[in-house]
Amino acid sequence: MSRVGLKKIKIPKGVDVNISSGLVSAKGPKGTLSKVVVSGISVSQEGDELLVSRSSNTSLARSLHGTTRNEINNAIVGVITGYEKVLEIKGVGYRATIEGRTLVLNLGFSHLVRFEMPEGIDIAVEKLTTLIVKGMDKCLVGEVSAKIRSFRPPEPYKGKGVKYLDEKIIRKEGKKGK
Repeated sequence: MSRVGLKKIKIPKGVDVNISSGLVSAKGPKGTLSKVVVSGISVSQEGDELLVSRSSNTSLARSLHGTTRNEINNAIVGVITGYEKVLEIKGVGYRATIEGRTLVLNLGFSHLVRFEMPEGIDIAVEKLTTLIVKGMDKCLVGEVSAKIRSFRPPEPYKGKGVKYLDEKIIRKEGKKGK
């Protein structure tokens, strides 16, 4: 039994939720997000709360019950406050700049890495070595952050590369001289 799926979702003031066949959309101060509800899962509104329930007890319905509830909750939180991830760049000469809607990264390659920001994502550069990825959609913020990190993941010897701010890099000891 999904304990997460049984929790009700509170709808804060300033958020309009519209439930249509197979689609839940939330409209708030930051914009509008829509989430698709798979068959076997139903969403109903009771006052200022949403209740996600499943129609059958199949393994697919059980596995998607809590996931659907959290995706809807993340959409509601996203249209109010949004989400952000902070990335840190470490390395001599490694830096980032913004040119319009393009993030330009100097990560020690023979060329600059250019990354086009997708719709709904804003990237801010602080101190040339700190990136802040912001957006309404939690999934998209995480996906973009992972893509930027994948250009130069941190290596274990010197810790050079792009890492999340709260990420711990397990450092290895290098070769020892005689």
